[in-house]
Amino acid sequence: MDKMRETIGVRKERAILVAAILQHQRDNDDLKELTALAESAGAIVVDRFQQKIHKINPPLYIGKGKVEQLAQRVKRFDADLVIFDNDLLTRQIRELEAIVPAKVIDRSELILDIFATGAKTAQAKLQVELAQLEYTYPRLARMWSHLDSVAGAGGATTAGAVGGIGTRGPGEQQLETDRRLVNKRITDLKRELEDIDKRRVREIDSRKGAFQICLVGYTNVGKSTLLNALTDADAYVEDRLFATLDTRTRKWQLEGGSEVLLSDTVGFIRNLPHQLVEAFKATLEEAITADLLLHVVDVSNPDAGKQIESVNKVLADIGCGEKQILLVLNKIDVVSGVNTMETLQTLYPDAIAVSAKTGYGLKPLLEAVIDKFHGGVITVKVTTSQANGKIQSFMHAYTTIISEKYTAANVIIKAQLGQNQLVNLKRLKPEKLEMLKK
Repeated sequence: MDKMRETIGVRKERAILVAAILQHQRDNDDLKELTALAESAGAIVVDRFQQKIHKINPPLYIGKGKVEQLAQRVKRFDADLVIFDNDLLTRQIRELEAIVPAKVIDRSELILDIFATGAKTAQAKLQVELAQLEYTYPRLARMWSHLDSVAGAGGATTAGAVGGIGTRGPGEQQLETDRRLVNKRITDLKRELEDIDKRRVREIDSRKGAFQICLVGYTNVGKSTLLNALTDADAYVEDRLFATLDTRTRKWQLEGGSEVLLSDTVGFIRNLPHQLVEAFKATLEEAITADLLLHVVDVSNPDAGKQIESVNKVLADIGCGEKQILLVLNKIDVVSGVNTMETLQTLYPDAIAVSAKTGYGLKPLLEAVIDKFHGGVITVKVTTSQANGKIQSFMHAYTTIISEKYTAANVIIKAQLGQNQLVNLKRLKPEKLEMLKK
């Protein structure tokens, strides 16, 4: 079988899924999540294979006897791809492929492939390319193993013709050339992303006068559908993992004329490749700077409780553990009987149950957001110059106007606003600010 590894990726391939579970670990999800990941990448899952192990087998990760069983299954199901739900070392993949007549990839490579096909904006494409190169770099020896036969061959030989003009010569030379090219490209990508990050920081800083809300949650829980339902946006929606990789921010009109910014972010997943965590810092920045997080949960998923734990862990890791978080139990239109939702409502009594698809529960969600937005309503009287458009725009966008009076040079505005917005108003430095009794 052709073992050439010139690219990483998944196409319409027949795949067998493998999971090795250490004895001290909790049981995994019976490969349901890896199945969804593989199908999102375009693979056809033909078999699943699990083994409990006392310790990792250094050469093969799982036992040699199990690898031989796996090789038999590959032949039986005519599979050409084996996907491990574990992260493998380069030498482990090489040893596995020496026994199993199929290409072997691990969980990280699968997720990177999904991100590569889903990236739409220039920034997302750069981030994914960087993550792939950082993953690929230590594996170059395996991916270019087909060039070993070139070593010492002249251009007139069959081996010498493998690479063609400009690539003939020792395979080791080609490997070192590839490493230099990859290193240079990684450096260039990091420089480009730094420039984009600086622009994003300026863009986020420009929103400091606005109340910012960020949708977070596990992948494929309906965040984009909820964004569309709340803001009449046209965000792309598809029932697959990682359908959204780019941050979208839309204006959301609350009752009383107040306006907030609502952002959708990339979905979380357990064991996200560390290369992607690093590469998507700019995307996670939306959550870090938000005033309120809406943690969206798919209650139709029996593993919703574990997914909540995974998201909370990531939020804590990026410094969002202490932020205001409102739990939103989505997809209640597709659950029935005694189910995960009832358990979650017991564990999280303040959670809001909604269906982003049908619109059910959006009004209670809006009311809960307004309550968080206000943080206690106060009445103020602001006196400012008629030429100060920033303060007037802020008052009209983020307060409920009670009265507005113009004098020769100034405008006097009496309004109600949330306690949370008072800091932003003070930052604009009005000529006179008075607190009034209701």
